Amino acid sequence: MDIVEVLPQRLHMLRFPIGQAYLWQDGGALTLIDAGHAGSADAVEAAMRSLGLAPERLERIVLTHCHRDHVGAAGELAARRGAQVAAHRLDAPVVRGELPVPEPVLLDWEIPLYAHGLTAPEAPATRVDRELEDGDVLPFGDGAVVVHAPGHTPGSIGIHLPAHGVLFTGDCVAAVGQVMLGVFNVDRARALESFRRLAALAPEVACFGHGDPWVTDTAATLRAAAEAAAAPTG
Repeated sequence: MDIVEVLPQRLHMLRFPIGQAYLWQDGGALTLIDAGHAGSADAVEAAMRSLGLAPERLERIVLTHCHRDHVGAAGELAARRGAQVAAHRLDAPVVRGELPVPEPVLLDWEIPLYAHGLTAPEAPATRVDRELEDGDVLPFGDGAVVVHAPGHTPGSIGIHLPAHGVLFTGDCVAAVGQVMLGVFNVDRARALESFRRLAALAPEVACFGHGDPWVTDTAATLRAAAEAAAAPTG
């Protein structure tokens, strides 16, 4: 696992072979945004310790959506540390194993990429302690605002920290070579609407489910990418 500092003493990215998670610090209190794939709990805790942080201070795990590379280690970490697991109301039944993972409508070029993503271990059924709604405010980052961003999955969310100018986009937006609409969407039109909504928040730092965080000209880059993604082709 790679550990990448995004904001000193506040925010680090934990990069797995497929996907990534983010670790936010409020003093010694810790929040994970997404949790990596199944079997990565030890690596996540080792990353915390390497940063001089105590895994026992993990208070919550916020899941941006229900896919295996984001949910996988959440249940094990929560059970070890008593952390709260939060997910949007529409994805929570999938996280709990009560409903199947919604199938994406794949573009032709996405098909081989999607098959590669399925090599990550399947996520076990995971409890959800708090079902989130658009506009909910979570007690970290001086007020973390839940932004419902459907399209990748019905219950995909972004997490906005207005006090710090930070936005976690989940897989609605990606930065693979360039900032772009995320792939493997169940509803591409809704995902585009969500991309525009997230871009309108004009963050200074954008943290994606895939790709390195964007820290320079972020607001303008997101707006331009959202407009480009929505432009007619052909």
